[in-house]
Amino acid sequence: MSTESTPEPGIPETGNGPRRRGKGRRRKPRSTGRKALLATAWTAAGVVVLAGAGAGYVYFKLNGNIHSIDINQMLGRDRPAKADNGSQNILVLGSDTRDGANRKIGGGAADSGARSDTAMIVHLYKGHKKASVVSIPRDTLIDRPACADTKGHTYPAAKNVMFNSAYATGGAPCAVRTVESLSGIRMDHYLEVDFAGFQRLVDDLGGVRVTTTRPIQDPDSHLHLAAGTHTLDGAQALGLVRTRHGVGDGSDLGRIQLQQAFVKALIAQTKQVGVLSNPKKLYDLADTATRTVTTDSDLGSVNSLADFAGGLKGISASGMHMVTMPVQYDPADPNRVLLERTKARQIWTALKNDQPVPDSATAGSATGGAKGVVTP
Repeated sequence: MSTESTPEPGIPETGNGPRRRGKGRRRKPRSTGRKALLATAWTAAGVVVLAGAGAGYVYFKLNGNIHSIDINQMLGRDRPAKADNGSQNILVLGSDTRDGANRKIGGGAADSGARSDTAMIVHLYKGHKKASVVSIPRDTLIDRPACADTKGHTYPAAKNVMFNSAYATGGAPCAVRTVESLSGIRMDHYLEVDFAGFQRLVDDLGGVRVTTTRPIQDPDSHLHLAAGTHTLDGAQALGLVRTRHGVGDGSDLGRIQLQQAFVKALIAQTKQVGVLSNPKKLYDLADTATRTVTTDSDLGSVNSLADFAGGLKGISASGMHMVTMPVQYDPADPNRVLLERTKARQIWTALKNDQPVPDSATAGSATGGAKGVVTP
């Protein structure tokens, strides 16, 4: 893929050779769960704007919290061209590493690897008053391009593999390379969050208010909510965005719908919390936010992250259009989904041209059956 032209996204054909037919129901979800990384990243970016109100030592403390990766250097010139229409595209990732605090929250063995089990493309329209968010199901079968990790180790291309294998193979550089190959769109930035940071951030905000239209009972995610309005603490919020068999059809697609609803609730909460009149809350939020995210090197300082976050302040929950990349369940394996190429092309074309995503791009696609279970 060159900077001058973008080929059609590479994905496996639905009918390439015989496939074993899946037996029985979809598998029971892994107890490790996933997190609403867009929610965390959006909040992290937003509260970092407030860091400018602190003293000099606070600036240096927060600046030292931020971990960044030089994605541009690692990916080189073989990428889609940058948009020249005033829009921006950000890939928001979440890795489920089981080391440190994340192991206590997510379960599993230490050093058991990491996966980007939640991924969202955030498209900021020119003027940064509206955004479209495209969730990429982790179980989507794709063709992963050749890529390299942060240590320079290279990995050959692979066909018909799960989307989240890109991060497991080569970390953030491979994940960004795969998304750009899939969509034909250059990612201007990337943000990555983790279990522990997400939970702390919700607690520092004082919780997030949501309404559930039906009870949610999921022992695996330690979540027990009656129908009604709740102010979720960090542990409850993490349980909500991790649950999959507590609602809908038990698939990752249903969980994505819950995550999208929680994102809107969290954005609304960050706009209501009174941190400017509370210096301690201001510092706690900024400290947690900068510890929570890993960014590309262009956002790797308080100043640059604050400038970026300042551009998000004009986007409200109502100004965000959230969709899931169009897929259908794989008839050979109900635990996997296949990309609907024609519909997906409508989304990529719209974003490239800084246009709204048409309803026809997602009409009739698999959804997960959890829409409306949680509302902001």
